[in-house]
Amino acid sequence: MRARFFGTSFFTGILLSSALSALMLSAGTTLAQQASDTVAPERATGFTSAKRVETKNFMVAAANPLAAEAGRDVIAKGGNAIDALIAVQTVLGLVEPQSSGLGGGSFLVYYDAAANRLTTFDGRETAPMEATPKLFLDAQGQPLKFMDAVVGGRSVGTPGTVRLLSEVHKRYGKADWASLFERAEKLAASGFQVSPRMASLIAAEGDRLKKYDGPRGYFYDASGAPLKAGAVLKNPAYAETLKTIATGGADAFYKGPIAEAIVKTVREAPGNPGVLSLADLANYRVKEREPVCAAYRALDVCGMGPPSSGAVAIGQMLGAIENFDIKALGFQNAESWRIIGDAQRLAFADRERYLADPDFQPLPIKGLLKKDYLGKRAALLDGTKALALDQVKAGEPEWDHALLFGRDAAIEMPSTSHFVIVDREGNVVSMTTTIESGFGSRLMTNGFLLNNELTDFSFKTHDGSLSVANRVEPGKRPRSSMAPTIVMKDGKPLLAIGSPGGSQIIGYVAQALIAYIDWGMPVEQIVAQPHFINRFGPYEIEAGTEAEKFAEPLKALGYEVKPGEMNSGLHAIEITASGLVGSADPRREGVAVGE
Repeated sequence: MRARFFGTSFFTGILLSSALSALMLSAGTTLAQQASDTVAPERATGFTSAKRVETKNFMVAAANPLAAEAGRDVIAKGGNAIDALIAVQTVLGLVEPQSSGLGGGSFLVYYDAAANRLTTFDGRETAPMEATPKLFLDAQGQPLKFMDAVVGGRSVGTPGTVRLLSEVHKRYGKADWASLFERAEKLAASGFQVSPRMASLIAAEGDRLKKYDGPRGYFYDASGAPLKAGAVLKNPAYAETLKTIATGGADAFYKGPIAEAIVKTVREAPGNPGVLSLADLANYRVKEREPVCAAYRALDVCGMGPPSSGAVAIGQMLGAIENFDIKALGFQNAESWRIIGDAQRLAFADRERYLADPDFQPLPIKGLLKKDYLGKRAALLDGTKALALDQVKAGEPEWDHALLFGRDAAIEMPSTSHFVIVDREGNVVSMTTTIESGFGSRLMTNGFLLNNELTDFSFKTHDGSLSVANRVEPGKRPRSSMAPTIVMKDGKPLLAIGSPGGSQIIGYVAQALIAYIDWGMPVEQIVAQPHFINRFGPYEIEAGTEAEKFAEPLKALGYEVKPGEMNSGLHAIEITASGLVGSADPRREGVAVGE
């Protein structure tokens, strides 16, 4: 019998707040505080419970009903998971523009049923070739204030999502390319209703979104008031962009008038221009990479390797936790959360020092995931109290190449979107897609927002005498925490899952996996359970949920505890012998649909 957690209706009306929970405490504390003070969280206005959906043939779970339905209809008409992916992403870029879109980047974990093969595609943005390590330093060599770096052209990296859509469709798609843009194009031309979540986020932006003409004219009415929920919003420029890509392919985005408009918008951004060039767009390439898999309880948890830190950090957490009987301790035991929390802290210490774009320096990926190394890290958790601060530091994994990096000072904002798809043939998509913080750089062109992904680089280049692995370099991809994941059992997919949420993504996904694998929760509970996140500083627990009852026990264990909003957007599909079971995080507006 499956264990039961707090049920699926334990939430007590979480309301939108204008402050984020504190981000990682480390060398980047000051920047994190700036971000926390000035960026609105990206979440729905409230949530109650998650819905369980069961289907026989196929399923799509995404953060907006219009997007999920677009993907479902593609498969219903004979398309596959990759075809549906394109329809989902293009609709998300219209109805959830603050989270992802054509102006951003994506990571895809894909299971090809015909070949019985798992692979990943890196559509992460790249730094312009004119970027220097001093991109986010002021005249005195100090890191810029976070929002000074974000708003404008300085933070815009070369978008990768459109090229990713094109590359995977060429390889795996069945349906006609142009047909996959029709739903989004029609919605953009005829209009769609602004959702409550989107309206709340526009209102929470204050004057930042009004700084530039494009967003000011799009997200506000004639009187200058933010659009309200239910308002019908049309985007003819986006419709035209989609039509151009549908007929001209990805090259029509990376070359020609659209590319020229992107570059002009970035380089002429008033007050904070960037250095993106036409050559950067024309030369952008998607990278196919081997998945990073970690064994856990006779399963293989597979995901996106660097430049994402997601799969490595989750693998490290699970590898350490596997040394403890979390199942017997149970979810109602503060001891479970001590072990989980400190395993996450140790993974974040390694992440900060060792993970970055693998195309720019060797990384100790194998060493970080070796069983004996994780056994040594787990030994640190054998006590009865929270780890002391001087114990929460990077370890010394085995290296393929001798190299040591300094500590990072990067901030990763909790925006982004995630969706999962399983089609009739058994192909599985787990894709996380982003423009970085809510509304990205706040620059808009051709009907879509441009990313601020370059702020995922470390704002400082050195830690004392040591260079920082995740420093800005021309052509480099900034480190990410995105963690699209597929759990494999006996070589076949069992669960597809992922979440948005900045650097908290790692904790969201890892906790969901522990709940599913160790505590036997069904998918509708793993996406809705209260969150416990511990990166470098306070133990963050989700306000307004039963997580708060652990505040005093965690304090007694030696933690500083901080209740706050949790900006997850978990979507999951379980593949069973009798069909598919899916659910969408109730904190957002997503649904799971299928047949």
